[in-house]
Amino acid sequence: MIDLRLNIDGVADFVSHDEVKIFQNETAFHFDNILKKTGKGKDALGWVDIPGNINNDFLKQILEEADRITANSDVIVVAGIGGSYLGARAVIEALNNHFPIQQEKHKHPKIVFAGHNLSEDYHYQLLKWLDDKSYSVIVISKSGTTTETAIAFRFLKEHLENKYGKKDAKNRIIAITDANKGALRKLAEAEGYATYTIPDNVGGRYSVFTPVGLLPIAAAGYDIKQLINGACNMKNYLLKTNDIFKNPAFLYATTRNILHNKGKVIEIMAHYLPNLYYFTEWWKQLFGESEGKDNKGIFPAAVNFTSDLHSMGQYIQEGKRLMFETVLFAGKNKKELKIPKDNDDFDGLNYIAGKNLGQVNSMAEKGTTIAHIEGGVPVIKLSLSGLDEKNIGELLYFFMMSCALSGYIINVNPFDQPGVEAYKANMFGLLGKPGYEEKMKELQKRTKKTPK
Repeated sequence: MIDLRLNIDGVADFVSHDEVKIFQNETAFHFDNILKKTGKGKDALGWVDIPGNINNDFLKQILEEADRITANSDVIVVAGIGGSYLGARAVIEALNNHFPIQQEKHKHPKIVFAGHNLSEDYHYQLLKWLDDKSYSVIVISKSGTTTETAIAFRFLKEHLENKYGKKDAKNRIIAITDANKGALRKLAEAEGYATYTIPDNVGGRYSVFTPVGLLPIAAAGYDIKQLINGACNMKNYLLKTNDIFKNPAFLYATTRNILHNKGKVIEIMAHYLPNLYYFTEWWKQLFGESEGKDNKGIFPAAVNFTSDLHSMGQYIQEGKRLMFETVLFAGKNKKELKIPKDNDDFDGLNYIAGKNLGQVNSMAEKGTTIAHIEGGVPVIKLSLSGLDEKNIGELLYFFMMSCALSGYIINVNPFDQPGVEAYKANMFGLLGKPGYEEKMKELQKRTKKTPK
């Protein structure tokens, strides 16, 4: 059995049992194409089998590498962008303590991230902060030429070499990149960095169960064996049945597309725990980059409840009826905190004195769900019993399979991202990259007409 529970009762006013059933044969057909690797983007379906193919020798190698770099590092900087960092960050942030005082008591280094933006202040402050820290770098890029990551790594490489000397610095750098080609592979071999491979048949946003995700997560001190076990558990469960009402990936992919066909063009992922923020960032990239092409796809958004109930909650409740909501609720908390009684009771909260704060959060979720459904917002609910490595592994694999199915349902390739190249060509032209001279001339004319 799996821990994840999917409930579509909250869409009953919008989606009927018969409407879902219509998709039975189509969804089973797409699932078969994914498993047999015969559908669109078939060369990027390596992620389907990776969790079950990870052997003990490979895991031992990853864990030993994590131990090596953590032994002399208070901090590990993970340099990457998009799928090269979001999967790892999603898992680490979901399991991490919220506050530094607790983090300092942790036996493992603090994991920080770079190369996912072009903010000068961010990277300047990071380098200054690292001046008095013992640290190592995991740089992740299949090509080695992704602008944001490559720039950040230039800064970090220089900083490490100035701090430790070139000979010692190279032992603090691990490159996760293409097996044979690319700028980072060439640099790693020239400098003698430890290296790990991003499989050719796995795209970035599907790469969390490769070294891209496993090494940073292991370095943070979390159990990657259980993470993988969770993914295997989900895969095996999905393989048991093609019944659209019993296979949660089938049901989720189908339901969201029926809603889309009825004008619900935005999916809002809502969660009630602040440490799930980066999980929803990973989810946004997964679905946005996989489905958003050929003028198709549902726009993925996310809200952090209960905080956003005091801002976006108003729009969700009474704004345009163009969205549906998927609620991710992770049940049991790791710690208990009972609400104290106050003799004066000026705030009128004694009626909940003695209750756990988690109970209040749960009732907020239930109350919000009822209000949104009554306000015309369909709600899909995904529930976990709690947040641990195994449950997160299940959830990651569930979403990856659901996303692949959903992409096939709308007849797009869920594994490419041709639109991402548009901004890069413009940026290269404006920066004067060799080979982009004509683009520069064209853009210089156009930028005269654009806002400064």
